[in-house]
Amino acid sequence: MKYTLFQPASIKPEGWLRRQLEIQAEGLSGNLHKVWPDIRDSVRIGGNKKDWERVPYWLDGFIPLAYLLEDEEKIQVAEKYMNAIIDGQKEDGWICDGPKAGDELEDSTWEYLLTLKVLALYCEFSGSQKAEKALYRAVKSLYLSMKNEEVHLISWGKYRWFEGLVAIRYLYGKKKEDWLLELAKMIREQGVDWESLKDKWVVPLNEWTMDTHIVNITMMFKYEALYTELTGEPYENKAEELWQYLSKYHGTVAGAFSGDECLAGLAANRGFELCSVVELMYSCEVLFRVTGDKVWMDRLEKVAFNALPAALSDDMWTHQYDQMTNQIACYRQPGKPSYGTNFADANMFGLEPQFGCCTANFNQGWPKLAMNVFQKCRNGILAAMMLPCTLSTRVKDAHVMVTSETCYPFEHQCKFVIHTDKPVKFKFKVRIPSWTKGIRLNEQTVKKKPYIVMEKEFSGREEIVIELSDVPYLVKRPYQLHALEYGALVYALPIQMRKEMQEYVKDGVERKYPYCDYEYYPESDWNYGFASKNFEVCEHEVSEIPFATEKPAVMIRTKMAKVEWPLEEGYTLVCARKPESRQAIGEPQDMELIPYGCAKLRMTEMPVTISKKGNH
Repeated sequence: MKYTLFQPASIKPEGWLRRQLEIQAEGLSGNLHKVWPDIRDSVRIGGNKKDWERVPYWLDGFIPLAYLLEDEEKIQVAEKYMNAIIDGQKEDGWICDGPKAGDELEDSTWEYLLTLKVLALYCEFSGSQKAEKALYRAVKSLYLSMKNEEVHLISWGKYRWFEGLVAIRYLYGKKKEDWLLELAKMIREQGVDWESLKDKWVVPLNEWTMDTHIVNITMMFKYEALYTELTGEPYENKAEELWQYLSKYHGTVAGAFSGDECLAGLAANRGFELCSVVELMYSCEVLFRVTGDKVWMDRLEKVAFNALPAALSDDMWTHQYDQMTNQIACYRQPGKPSYGTNFADANMFGLEPQFGCCTANFNQGWPKLAMNVFQKCRNGILAAMMLPCTLSTRVKDAHVMVTSETCYPFEHQCKFVIHTDKPVKFKFKVRIPSWTKGIRLNEQTVKKKPYIVMEKEFSGREEIVIELSDVPYLVKRPYQLHALEYGALVYALPIQMRKEMQEYVKDGVERKYPYCDYEYYPESDWNYGFASKNFEVCEHEVSEIPFATEKPAVMIRTKMAKVEWPLEEGYTLVCARKPESRQAIGEPQDMELIPYGCAKLRMTEMPVTISKKGNH
């Protein structure tokens, strides 16, 4: 492993990042155990709801959220759920409510692997010896059950086999016992060979399959990194090969992959699932730590700052299941939905549109991002991302505190303040994003490089200021469309919208304000193209809502012109994948584009227009 995370207690989010976590804690994530039956009434805490993956999904984000915010009330809630899971452990160590053996309709293996993963996470945050003992017994029970052929990976567990390696890795770091490696190999042998499925990913089908399921795929990227780190086998960078392959056929400008619910191609009017966004973030985080390849951190930033906030309402009480790159409405579609294999409500903002997995699982996105800001590197500290955060740790026999003061990615500057209580020599390393055109270090221009590295004796207080430069630019997209990027952010033309709130009860689950459903309808024109390649950046203060729909922290002004752009055939509020032509049908207008993640209704991929005089 190239890098390792610091102990969670060493990390304290600051600035806009802390505010983002606070909004999440005040919204659905922090209150799901009060309002949602699958969590509130779970069998794991004595209720009657067989939640399957939902409690561990939720805890996977709720635990780091509670501890990073040092919220004692929420820490106690996390302890309540984890202690209930631990206290329900069987005599042989089995730790799930479901049966050991099941069929495709009752797959306990995925629930088990996910529960082990969350139990390992809880051990890291809480330091609980009770939890660590339970984790050891639970993993040993899985080992013996598989060795005795009482348990076989099936269904979701078979496709997501590598998630079990997270807990195995944690235990192996504590106890170098050979049976753990044997278990890892058994899981690998029973799991799906993802490389063999590539031929099925070329053409999107309106057919639900495990092989093309978008969340399975975004989880999949980390399998080789986790496995080879444990076993010591050579790492062949298969993740990069698979990333390039999927990008060719299903890549989105927001950094994620299209899939509504299965792989959906390159059209900007197709969707991609929120679960796939946060799982892709986690895969990138693991891949960066294990391989040290900074491309994974670049990809993480793009997904985190664009695709993640786009699918969450400003107050984080509601979310989308599917988001579209070109999204002119979010509504319950009549007739056959435009999504490949999803239902009519998949694009709405609500409590559990389409399916409740995202309701529970989106919670991991922001907290785990915060956990990865500072990482341990050889002989020192790596600032993997220039996000506002404080690290408090020991280097040799000195106490070291590093604070990054920044509004990145809304601005391109970061001041690092390093305090030491005594002179100590160590390496301080800062990752430079790949989009950077130029670098200034303490007001001096320096050569562009992937990292700024300082290995020296630090004493007392020292400031390091890094300024990055970039210019807005258009990137080519399919169907002769383009998108605007600047730094780590993608920009979109926002569409004024009207919200319609819906409160109702479905299948015994109540939706009421603030955790109700919403449809968003367009109130302004959306059929535009770029009419200029001159872009003016306008920066403002980051508000109390970092990715605010109103008054975003940064905007880009440019000229745009209308084009003939029809609706998708058969739909009243889904734009066609491309306009009729690039010919402008009106005079250029001054327009403002805002960060993709701020624009809930938006046009992102648009043509470069041809004027009436034939000019671009």
